[in-house]
Amino acid sequence: MRPARDAGRLEQAVLRKLLVANRGEIAVRILRACRELGIRSVAIYSDADRTAAHVRYADEAYCVGPAPAAESYLNIERIVSLAKESGAEAVHPGYGFLSENARFAEACSQAGITFVGPPASAIRMLGDKIEARRRAGQAGVPVVPGSAEIRDVDEAERIGKQIGYPVVIKAAGGGGGRGIREVDTPSAFRRAFETARQEALTAFGNDALYVEKLIRPVRHIEVQIIADRFGNVVALGERECSIQRRHQKIIEECPSPFVDPLLRHRLFDAAVRAALSANYVNIGTVEFLVDADRNFYFLEMNTRLQVEHPVTELVAGVDLVADQIRVAAGEALPYSQHVVNLRGWAIECRIVAEDPASNLPSVGRVEFAREPAGPGVRVESALHDGMEVSVYYDPLVAKVTAWGRDRMEAIRRMRRALSEFKIVGVRTNIPFHMRVMEDPFFRAGQVDTSFIDRDFQAEYQAPEVDRLAALITAAVLLRHSAGPVAVEGGAAPAAGSRWRKARLVAPATPQARIWAWHNGTS
Repeated sequence: MRPARDAGRLEQAVLRKLLVANRGEIAVRILRACRELGIRSVAIYSDADRTAAHVRYADEAYCVGPAPAAESYLNIERIVSLAKESGAEAVHPGYGFLSENARFAEACSQAGITFVGPPASAIRMLGDKIEARRRAGQAGVPVVPGSAEIRDVDEAERIGKQIGYPVVIKAAGGGGGRGIREVDTPSAFRRAFETARQEALTAFGNDALYVEKLIRPVRHIEVQIIADRFGNVVALGERECSIQRRHQKIIEECPSPFVDPLLRHRLFDAAVRAALSANYVNIGTVEFLVDADRNFYFLEMNTRLQVEHPVTELVAGVDLVADQIRVAAGEALPYSQHVVNLRGWAIECRIVAEDPASNLPSVGRVEFAREPAGPGVRVESALHDGMEVSVYYDPLVAKVTAWGRDRMEAIRRMRRALSEFKIVGVRTNIPFHMRVMEDPFFRAGQVDTSFIDRDFQAEYQAPEVDRLAALITAAVLLRHSAGPVAVEGGAAPAAGSRWRKARLVAPATPQARIWAWHNGTS
């Protein structure tokens, strides 16, 4: 292992300017890492994001195109052109958008620009879920029984019977919970197959599917790895990602309450072997399914930074984004496996702007946002008063992460943080997270991927609030309103809530009412 350079700053001769090919909270996160490393930063923005937080934070910012992602944040040629025009020597893709696009990585390389991520060959190899399964099996990593790539429904149906029901149909080139259908009986297979194929074609431009044995009950546990170009691969802890809705993660924690030291050692070893088998460089996440008997199976490898990376950073004491940049700049990892010390517990809640009545994104203007703070609480967001939640992009508006010396302290801190988080103007899933933190099964660590549907019966909805008080607040905080206003925060207010008291007993002016409510003096 080569000796580490100054942990706080890259040598200016190595990397001077970096373009962030993303938006929202992850763009802000990467821009902050650049500032700490002494790297000048470049942001890109669509017409819909002209006033976004990441645009304000960067040293330079350039319009990349119209609001639709296909014409802006997914426009490879335009992004590479802006990188060259701005003099950026590197591009960080964040997650989502082009982060796992091999063609984008190649375009950067061909333009003489460093891509902060794995090489295009690794992205292409591991982005094909079937090829990734094959590679993992060759490396001695257990894989779930399943098929190769398949497009013919008759052949797929035959394989389903051969594997044995229940099975799951998955998109070969997919991700994000799309193109997936669980099938319990042979009679439901053909319809599920056609639905998954159409969804995969629409979402990824590729209708290839594969069939896998469906394991129930099962946990979704992943291992964070990072590798440099000198052959050093380090596992930085596992994450419990079993709380999911529509196959998408909602709450993550590190470590997993289910993983014991022996299983942890086996998972780390398997993750490192999977990375080595693909000659992997930079950051990556190896995802596993773990059954009730602690048997685990390779699921896939994500060749990018994960949404849930903060829980690993807090427990492992690392800065994954800065380490990504260092590795991409040619440095060796500043640590090895034997010095990684996992300490405490961290939980992350994804705050999504969502209308609970329709399960659709809650679009509109954020009239006011107050983020939580205090001991052990970390918030990553691009929230600001007047921010527009657009129909064009993912409705994730913030992530709250709470760290504690043990799991219960992390839960207590998360409950407190969620109760402090106030967003006016759009609905969010904050009340849902509050209910999960109170749930006895969650508090006992008894979760699996069916937790929300089976064990957690609370409806996924926002609390009722005093509509008049909400409207008054929004009107004062921002002189105009873009539409219906909703207020989110902690548990559903009772008859004696601060909202109601602010109306009934606080001073007469709207400004005074708002001041009293937000400061807890009503």
